[in-house]
Amino acid sequence: MKIKDLDKYTNAEKILLAEELWESVSKEKLELTDAMKQELDRRISLVEEDKTEFYTWEDVKNTLKKSRNA
Repeated sequence: MKIKDLDKYTNAEKILLAEELWESVSKEKLELTDAMKQELDRRISLVEEDKTEFYTWEDVKNTLKKSRNA
């Protein structure tokens, strides 16, 4: 989806628009499939059991840059 003429708005207007869009998305309206719920539960368990690794945004960017240059 592309919003037409987005460039005609100021940054402040774009931020207000984004806030209105975000607020219009009700948590009750979000639908998760059973598979999504199971995956989220699996990931939460991994974090709680200290069986996962976290990376900084800088680490991720550096890894992507290296893979592009390979």
